[in-house]
Amino acid sequence: MKLFAPGSLVVLVGPGGSGKSRLAAGFPASWVVGLDELRERLADDAGEQSVTRQAVQLQDVLVATRMERGLTVIVDSTSVEASVRAGLVAKARAFGRPVAAVAFLTGLGRCLSRNGRRPANRRVPADIIRWQYEQTCAALPALPSEGFHDVRTVGADRT
Repeated sequence: MKLFAPGSLVVLVGPGGSGKSRLAAGFPASWVVGLDELRERLADDAGEQSVTRQAVQLQDVLVATRMERGLTVIVDSTSVEASVRAGLVAKARAFGRPVAAVAFLTGLGRCLSRNGRRPANRRVPADIIRWQYEQTCAALPALPSEGFHDVRTVGADRT
């Protein structure tokens, strides 16, 4: 049984520390496009935020190329902003590909705890984690109307 329809764009939505990269690691590496990995490639530091714009450009090329070829792609970034998700959905639609979202409902306390155990260069400020958490909770009911045909949730603990 396939977890997602072949050729799907799968957008992981959730705050830092919610488990997105852990889930993504369960898929073939060639499927996963993650901003941390792209920042690592560009600056030898996954936490180097100054290259995020360039990392997003690379992400866009990789997503579009995989969509054009009918290959599944897992986007491993927070994607908590509707405008970011809209751009990804538009890419999938341009190639007639199925679009799925996986919303991470991991509790805020757990996200903050996991974030605190990250290496210093990968830690996200707590106020940003809180904002990402709030954005994720607010986004969940809107995902189908944003064009996601398949919406799933992970980690529905609220601790």
